[in-house]
Amino acid sequence: MEKEREVLVSVQNVSKKFSKNLKSSLKYGASDIIRSTLGLSINKELRPQEFWAVKDVSFELARGECIGLIGHNGAGKSSLLKVLNGLYAPDKGQIVMKGKIGALIELGAGFNPILTGRENIYNNASILGFTKKEVEEKIQSIIDFSEISDFIDTPVQNYSSGMKVRLGFAVAAHLEPDILIVDEVLAVGDLGFILKCFSKIDELLPHTAVIFVSHSMPMISRICNEIILMDHGKVEYQGNEIGKGIQLYYNKFSNNSENKVYDNGILELISVQTDLINNEIHRNQDFNLAFEFRINKPIDELPTLYLEFKDKEQKPIAGISVQEYRGDIKQSTKIVYKTTVKNPLFTLGKYIMDVGLYNPATESPYLRINNILEFTIGGEKEQWIPFELDSENIITLQ
Repeated sequence: MEKEREVLVSVQNVSKKFSKNLKSSLKYGASDIIRSTLGLSINKELRPQEFWAVKDVSFELARGECIGLIGHNGAGKSSLLKVLNGLYAPDKGQIVMKGKIGALIELGAGFNPILTGRENIYNNASILGFTKKEVEEKIQSIIDFSEISDFIDTPVQNYSSGMKVRLGFAVAAHLEPDILIVDEVLAVGDLGFILKCFSKIDELLPHTAVIFVSHSMPMISRICNEIILMDHGKVEYQGNEIGKGIQLYYNKFSNNSENKVYDNGILELISVQTDLINNEIHRNQDFNLAFEFRINKPIDELPTLYLEFKDKEQKPIAGISVQEYRGDIKQSTKIVYKTTVKNPLFTLGKYIMDVGLYNPATESPYLRINNILEFTIGGEKEQWIPFELDSENIITLQ
């Protein structure tokens, strides 16, 4: 018999507005307090100098589920988290949250800076309803996980940002919340601690509902079973097709980068040609590239052409060097490089290519252009690793 879904978070048509300046914020705030005191209705619509930081967001989250909130800075993710955590009251809509809530939203949030780390552990636990005895049973585990035992009796105001994140996550996770809210603050930690945090989230997830905000799409794809893409407070995509939401997120940034990063004027790119149809290919399908350059100043040796392939997060994952011709180049005015990429092993998704020309003797650059070509690998199989190795396999049953 299938276990009944236990909904812990219900968000219905939630909206939150803010003022663009302090003067109007104080004016509207005072007006709202007076009207509320007199029992009069408060204007829920936008007034001059106001904007919707969160607009009409709805979702449900059950125990054992994780929803990822993604979007550019200013999209409304952190504002929504603060509404969910009770730091802001929604202007419209309804929120129902059941159980204990552990939140890691801002560096140092919930910590009293003049108290020590140990004292703040007790404070946070008491707010969540834990008794002193219950905290004493967990405190050593919290301290060990945070890896700041040498400073646990030092005032939190003296902690670095990384130390605050370590202690904040350790407290939030070890008090076994029913709902865990994690903002991008984890990015402050070092890689070893981040991996440790995700291992802890894996441990908690079967018993917890997790709301997770990150700019790291591999992290989002690793733990989330639903995704919300936000832009200017509104939901642009919501659903359980994690890959689709992530691809829409990357599409927003695909044209934001400047192309040319180095050019000493000696060589000039004239054209790039491919046999890609709509810049899309399938895995294992060969494709051809051709680059034509004009020689503006005399050079002694044929430059090396280097092609660098990057994944959706602009991380280099593969490269090709092209330098086959060895003839006299001194009287030439143009160079054409042609190459065939054989059996590409990229998995489904978008990829980006940079091109560079280098002196083969000194390895100094003549020209480098980023994001010169974007292409998509099509297919049925969705994976969030950059490429899948080709292999020959044997399976035997004994």
